[in-house]
Amino acid sequence: MCSVGGFAAPKFCLLRQTMHSRGRAVMHMWFIVCYGPLPMVSKGTHVIIPLVDHLEDERWEAKIVEQNGNKIKLSVNSPASAVCGLYGLTVACNSSKGEAATTHSSSKNIVMLFNPWCEEDTVFLDDEDERKEYVLNDIGRIYYGTEKQIGARTWNFGQFHEGILEACLFILEKSDMPASGRADPVNVVRVISAMINAQDDFGVLVGNWSGDYSDGVSPAAWSGSVEILRKYHSSNGTPVSYGQCWVFSGVTTTVLRCLGIPARSVTNFQSAHDTDVSLTTDVYFDEELEPIDYLNSDSVWNFHVWNDCWMARPDLPPGHGGWQAVDATPQETSQGTFRCGPASVNAIRSGQVYLKHDTPFVFAEVNSDKIYWQRNLDGTFSQFHSEKKAVGHCISTKAVSSDERADITHLYKQQEGSEEERIAVETASRYGSKPDTYSSPMAEDVSVEVKMEGEGPRMGADAKLSILVKNLSSQPRRTTLHSQVAVMYYTGVLKGTIKKDQMPVELLPNEGWLSFKADITTIFILTMD
Repeated sequence: MCSVGGFAAPKFCLLRQTMHSRGRAVMHMWFIVCYGPLPMVSKGTHVIIPLVDHLEDERWEAKIVEQNGNKIKLSVNSPASAVCGLYGLTVACNSSKGEAATTHSSSKNIVMLFNPWCEEDTVFLDDEDERKEYVLNDIGRIYYGTEKQIGARTWNFGQFHEGILEACLFILEKSDMPASGRADPVNVVRVISAMINAQDDFGVLVGNWSGDYSDGVSPAAWSGSVEILRKYHSSNGTPVSYGQCWVFSGVTTTVLRCLGIPARSVTNFQSAHDTDVSLTTDVYFDEELEPIDYLNSDSVWNFHVWNDCWMARPDLPPGHGGWQAVDATPQETSQGTFRCGPASVNAIRSGQVYLKHDTPFVFAEVNSDKIYWQRNLDGTFSQFHSEKKAVGHCISTKAVSSDERADITHLYKQQEGSEEERIAVETASRYGSKPDTYSSPMAEDVSVEVKMEGEGPRMGADAKLSILVKNLSSQPRRTTLHSQVAVMYYTGVLKGTIKKDQMPVELLPNEGWLSFKADITTIFILTMD
């Protein structure tokens, strides 16, 4: 049997081989791995692996690396797109004399995990220190309290403890997720976010914010995930009582790291809860400025804890891979189930809330404006006040290779009050249930076009871009061109920003002109003054 468990090579393996017996007859041997109740070759859940002289990437294959008597040692490759989970192993062999094949099913299964060390895997993370922190570290810190008094709770993730891998695989099986969908970390993470809470699918944890925990364990009493997951597994899926946001997040971190997906717990202070997809936190008053309680369902929590997980997002436009927000705390339903994410943190930051999954909800948590509405005599409502810096403060996670707190607010939102941050807020609001809350920041009579010379950029050479900003109106226009140069992996994950700039442009009626040169990847935002 050959197993790579997901942490040393592309996902894992099977093989076919030819051996000579003592009687000089040629013996053919091969291995079969099957996944799920109805294995199918077309879905990648029934696999036979050939024996080869030289291993190549991105395919199931095996090579003999050592033979001692009737024992052989094999090195096995598997494609990075292999299904994650538990495989059954069967050994088959026959002779060259045309005898029927004999088979033996192993009592031991093979486990396939995601592999953040493998460049071809969508969860690949290229920084070794970050891999040690977000995959291998089994102790962490979860932050709570208020932005003025931030506390830290040590949490035992315990992803390598006995029985935890079995519990995590049990969760996947209990979800009834199709086996063929388990090769995609987007699908797996989305299912995990639903299965960690027990709101509608008999998941791991029952949420309780009542203060009465007499028939279970107080959320504040938990100090790690191990006991929770073992209890859930040993009871054959009876939800564990009780959890609140930091417990849901701690268990989610454990499950994702155990499956090979880089993950971390993240705390947002002054965290908004938008209940009507308006992407604003709304407070309603009557004609006498008395609160209308039955309308005031939006809220702002002192703190809320969710997770980030790392992966490429080939299902989204380039640049939206990297950290993805996922929240297992049951707050609002997504496609009929209490779950949230994965939502691209880059999309949240820029206000691109039309990108899946559940980006509007997370955007509102970190960057919604708090809008105050007064009821008019005719029953309609008018804005009379707004707070633009009310939510999304001191977004925190444990630092890499340190017990210090790392502030990652800049990953989730532009600098508070900046022009870029306002553009993100107003862009997002146009896709909410109240699109007229803000006036459009752009005039429709100014266009921008980006062109690249020749066939495109070449390795080691400058990429020459031409940007044409044109005033289509009969009036003068003043605009600002925001540019950003960044390194991007081929998977669409942004590595880091090299340069940011902004350029004021004044255009006469029907005039258009501007040129610009940049390296690598450039992102442009045009705003009107």
